[in-house]
Amino acid sequence: MIRTYKFKLVPTIEQIQTIKWSLDMCRWLYNSMLEQRRFAYKRRGFSLNYHQQATELPSLKKELPAFKQIYSQVLQQVVKRLDLAFQHFFRRVKRGEKPGFPRFQGKNRFDSLIYPQAKPSMFQGKFLRVPKIGDIRIKIHRQMEGIPKTLTIKRKNGRYYAMVTCEMEPFPQNPVGNG
Repeated sequence: MIRTYKFKLVPTIEQIQTIKWSLDMCRWLYNSMLEQRRFAYKRRGFSLNYHQQATELPSLKKELPAFKQIYSQVLQQVVKRLDLAFQHFFRRVKRGEKPGFPRFQGKNRFDSLIYPQAKPSMFQGKFLRVPKIGDIRIKIHRQMEGIPKTLTIKRKNGRYYAMVTCEMEPFPQNPVGNG
């Protein structure tokens, strides 16, 4: 069973700038990868997939050292997000629905960073230890149950939130009693 918890973050000014910068860089990566897929299909007649684009990330970091300041799994998640958008597009085409081709993300349309391997050690009392960002103050208003699996840093209306997805033990099924 999976459960997601949402907690308010209270980042410092420097952390806010780092998060905003990371979101801008991830949005740029998403749009660049989308353009690459469009170009490959229109000009060359073949489709790119997640694996083909994800293998380019190390060379991208060499060419643009700024990407070294963003956690590598966050960058991989950006490519996965794009791949998922294309999977949904092709599914809708196949079903005969209105397809809705994946679109470029504008300045305020890319608002989350996904860390796919959250660990209990990331939670240090009143702080959340986020790779490449630092210790961000977190308001944990209720106890989390289960083992943290993913962490999403989300910006919404100028505020920042941590969405923690936890895997929980399934509840035991009560046998139906007879009488």
